[in-house]
Amino acid sequence: MPAVPDFTDQELHEFRKILTSHYGSEVEIQLADCDLVLQPESEETTGCPTVFWHQDGTNFVVFKTGNRAYRAQFFYTPHEQYGTDTLEYPSLTSCVNDILETRADHVRE
Repeated sequence: MPAVPDFTDQELHEFRKILTSHYGSEVEIQLADCDLVLQPESEETTGCPTVFWHQDGTNFVVFKTGNRAYRAQFFYTPHEQYGTDTLEYPSLTSCVNDILETRADHVRE
């Protein structure tokens, strides 16, 4: 599988804007790479650029899985991981907003 391109400066700016709007202040993000299985029928992993942030006792990750393709999850520990009902998003904004909303719903439960 071809390499997944890194997050662009525009995508990172969009990230920071969404998080600042959501939390009311700037949030530190960290860049990383994670190996993901992108095709369920395959065991092959692909290196995916990743944005990580920690806020309010929760760890969040957004994976870039292709051009305009994103996945997200949040977790408390390696054994407590949560995602959304959507496997992949065509929009970074919808991906980040959905994982933030999913986490808020989880806290309310």
